[in-house]
Amino acid sequence: MATMTPPRQPATVFNLPNQLTTSRLVLAVVLFGLIHLESWAWCLVVFALAALTDWLDGYLARLQGLTSSLGRILDPLVDKVLMCGAFIFLLPVGSRPEAGWLSPWMVVLIVSREFLITGLRSYLESLGVRFGADRLGKVKMALQCAAVIAIFLHLHTLHLHTPMDWLGWVRDGLIYAMLAVTLYSGVQYITRGILILRNSPDKGM
Repeated sequence: MATMTPPRQPATVFNLPNQLTTSRLVLAVVLFGLIHLESWAWCLVVFALAALTDWLDGYLARLQGLTSSLGRILDPLVDKVLMCGAFIFLLPVGSRPEAGWLSPWMVVLIVSREFLITGLRSYLESLGVRFGADRLGKVKMALQCAAVIAIFLHLHTLHLHTPMDWLGWVRDGLIYAMLAVTLYSGVQYITRGILILRNSPDKGM
């Protein structure tokens, strides 16, 4: 007599990928406190852990088929809290006269882009349109992570009184590359969203 395979149960909302995403939010809060304390070595460790959970939750969700509506919303939202918060907390350090590698307009650009895209994505998803990150958005995220790591590394060398000029140049290059991609990807997302709305039978407007 053949045995029947029991049907696969639907994944719970608070599955492992979503738990990892939530842990990244906790790590983000810890990171903000460490930036305030200017504990740069620990900032590197905590940020690396947060970046690892970002990769791991997506990998597990795809591997185990645990993608959910909550995960699609929560994951990019937590990423934005982490990155925007990091640059906001770094602004007092990076805008010092002896530093000058981070300006208010840079942070405004980063935060504004993330708020606009989050609002647009939420609106389109409410209409039943999948509006996930494209390749350029992932490049933007990678550059943001690289820039933050370079910032922490350079600040750590300054704390140890062993400054490395080349690391400062790498930091500046990554920051400006990240800003350029942030702006370009934001314009691309908004353009794509407008085209979707124009071609939608029910624009909801």
